[in-house]
Amino acid sequence: MARRKRVRSQLNAIDQINMTPLLDLTFLLLIIFMITAPLLEYAINVSPPEINADSLPDEDNRYVSLNSAGQIVYNKVIVSEDELRNDLQHLSRQGKKVNIMVRADRVRPYGEVTDLLKIVKESGFPDVFLVTQGEGK
Repeated sequence: MARRKRVRSQLNAIDQINMTPLLDLTFLLLIIFMITAPLLEYAINVSPPEINADSLPDEDNRYVSLNSAGQIVYNKVIVSEDELRNDLQHLSRQGKKVNIMVRADRVRPYGEVTDLLKIVKESGFPDVFLVTQGEGK
C-alpha cells in the first residue's frame, strides 16, 4: 500500500502544470517586440534613387516651389499659404486640366513639404506631381 500512495503522489504532481513562468516569458517577449519594432522602422538610412524619367509633358503645368528660405513661390511670385490656396481654388473652378508640380529645396524639412502638398490637395487638385532631381545632377 505504501507503494501505491507514493505513485499516486507523483501523478498528482504531474497533473498540475505551473503556467506562471510560461506567461511571464510570453509577456516579456511581447514587451520586447513592442519596444524594438518601431525602432527598427526608423533606423533605416534612406537616400533617394536617381530618377530616369521622361521629360515632363508640355501641357498646362503650374509650378509651386518651396525655396531654401521656406517661402512659397507660385508663378515666379512669392505668395503666402492663403494666397496660394485662393489662387489654386480659383484655378480648379475653371475646369481646365491643369497639372500642379510641387518642387522643394532639399534643405527644407519634410513636414513643410507635406504641408504644401496638403494645401494643393485641399484646393481641388487630388493628383499632385512631386518634381525631383537625381542624385548625380
